[in-house]
Amino acid sequence: MTGRGLIIAAPASGSGKTLVALGLLRHLRRRGIAVAAAKAGPDYVDPTFLAAASGRPCVNLDPWAMRPATLAGMVGDLEASAELVLCEGVMGLFDGAGASGEDGSTAELARITGWPVILVVDARGQGASAAALLRGFREHDRDVAIAGVVFNRVAGPRHRALLEEAVARHLPQVACLGALPRAEALDLAERHLGLVPAGETCSLEPRIERASALVAAAVDTESLIATAQASIVARTASGRGLPPLGQRIAVARDDAFLFLYEATVAGWRECGCETSFFSPLADEPPDADADAVYLPGGYPELHAGRLSQTRRFIDGLRQAAARGKTIYGECGGFMVLGDLLIAADGRAYPMAGLLGLRTSFADRRRHLGYREAMLLAATPLGAAGVRFRGHEFHYATTVSEAGSALFSVADSRGRNLGRTGLRRGRVAGSFIHLIDTRA
Repeated sequence: MTGRGLIIAAPASGSGKTLVALGLLRHLRRRGIAVAAAKAGPDYVDPTFLAAASGRPCVNLDPWAMRPATLAGMVGDLEASAELVLCEGVMGLFDGAGASGEDGSTAELARITGWPVILVVDARGQGASAAALLRGFREHDRDVAIAGVVFNRVAGPRHRALLEEAVARHLPQVACLGALPRAEALDLAERHLGLVPAGETCSLEPRIERASALVAAAVDTESLIATAQASIVARTASGRGLPPLGQRIAVARDDAFLFLYEATVAGWRECGCETSFFSPLADEPPDADADAVYLPGGYPELHAGRLSQTRRFIDGLRQAAARGKTIYGECGGFMVLGDLLIAADGRAYPMAGLLGLRTSFADRRRHLGYREAMLLAATPLGAAGVRFRGHEFHYATTVSEAGSALFSVADSRGRNLGRTGLRRGRVAGSFIHLIDTRA
């Protein structure tokens, strides 16, 4: 199977691209079209909704953090497994990082893949001006093919006609593919790191079904599908970014540890590694036969009291460390490996005590951005000097830390951010979500 791809993007966050993507995925799936979902950029939460709508795992495609071979391999895998790949963009179409402000943007992904863009435009409070907005986006970079537009939050038939007439008059090359009415009832709840994850969203399936019905009624899906194109990236073997932590890796996975890229685990398996999953919230210890334990990020701050009482989980971590097994934690997992976690209400909860770290959510400060990290010493992640790219997004503050630093870090503009993370023996972690090794 050689599939084709489309990118659902928007001029700005909050325009409704997630609603459109969810509705399209479920509608196309119901029609019997083999559809695969992808998400641009570093995002753990939106993919949980896209996966629920499509019925299969959603992968992240990140032009800034992934090597070209990694990205090409993942695009190739997607197109080989589906008739249509539907990729939801991140933020506004040209919003990214680096000195240009566009590195890693949805637009860069569109240039790399050659997939056409369908722009979701929030039409509240505007009429013919929408054509000017579209013209600006189309002219900003002609290498980004804006094939069509879906208007969202349209007041009624007269509003829709006004929008479509303006586009037809000024931009006949851009197809008006639909106009969605205001549907506040379908808005998804938010939390401090984005949407509340799909697994915690009430009545998720009915919401997706209503989004599907809305899209089916208001969008010309046949014309939309016809705009899709096969990617222009060179076909390569599947590229996977992170080296495996061991031969048998136990991975924490539940509501407190859900920030996990499926592609990372799939890459480990392709290397011949075995993976097993356990739930710290259910007081499950890591597999005793595993030679490595991976604690991904998530929301440990929302479950700190419960985690502090999980004797089998905590003892399992301590026993694994005592036996010299590799233990690695990212962001939330890093905090759980520390001595103490202070919740938003000021209560302090003891954690595993394997790293000299105390963190707090009582004094919230946002840490957000791409990171390039270099190992300061040899660890199970690699030799000293090995570089990674990843992302940091959390609100925790570090109260105290003691021990050897893990990484030297720079931001997406190359500015030195100093040292971060901790290591003690074969136990290590940091606030950075690692995505790929650096070319």
